[in-house]
Amino acid sequence: MEKSYKEYLHHITTFIFDVDGVLTDGSVIINTDGQLLRTMNVKDGYAMKTALQQGFNICIISGGKNEGVRQRLKGLGITDIYLGAHHKVEQLDEYLDIYDIKPENVLYMGDDIPDLPVMEMIGLPTCPQDAVAEIKEVSKYVSYKKGGKGCVRDVIEQVLKVQGKWISDFDAEA
Repeated sequence: MEKSYKEYLHHITTFIFDVDGVLTDGSVIINTDGQLLRTMNVKDGYAMKTALQQGFNICIISGGKNEGVRQRLKGLGITDIYLGAHHKVEQLDEYLDIYDIKPENVLYMGDDIPDLPVMEMIGLPTCPQDAVAEIKEVSKYVSYKKGGKGCVRDVIEQVLKVQGKWISDFDAEA
């Protein structure tokens, strides 16, 4: 019998997230200058900031190159941001090597085919409710929330609560 995803939550030290379709709903608004605009959920931001304050590692690996995304994430305190990553395994290997992180201690959330190779390498592959079928198939947990609609908060909150590190009474501006 396969282990419940909840058994993996105790061992997570690191969160790695894709951007489009995970931290956003996958939609882009194109302005008249051709700039691509995205929206992110502030509840996801609060959870990421809380995880950082509780000593967790957070890394972003995305094929997108939007510098506004980098600014938003840096504003939350995230410093390990790989944009323009088209072969995500290279960035994953580099990140794990730099911080000496074991793959089994990583929760990765992705939503589409480019995330597949990374998700097959780590301990707890997860995805939003609206991920593509191939990603849902390899995920040990499928969030009940859609991309950009709180799925990141969902997984972070679960890990922090299981580990006794979810604190809801302090000021963590998202």
